[in-house]
Amino acid sequence: MSEFNQELDARGLNCPLPILRAKKTLNAMGAGEVLKIIATDPGSVKDFEAFATQTGNELMASSEDNGEFHFLLKKA
Repeated sequence: MSEFNQELDARGLNCPLPILRAKKTLNAMGAGEVLKIIATDPGSVKDFEAFATQTGNELMASSEDNGEFHFLLKKA
């Protein structure tokens, strides 16, 4: 996976907590910075797609590995 500025471990958290934590973390980051999120909630895939669309942040990557979901979000 490509470079990122910060990592958010949202494993074991259910919707909407991964999104809320990501939003809070992104708020403290600069434009163009990349946040890597690791989640275990299968619903987070659709959640982060919707979150990116609604907020204008770019979902650069989304993958699944052994029940863990990895996302790269670039702050708008």
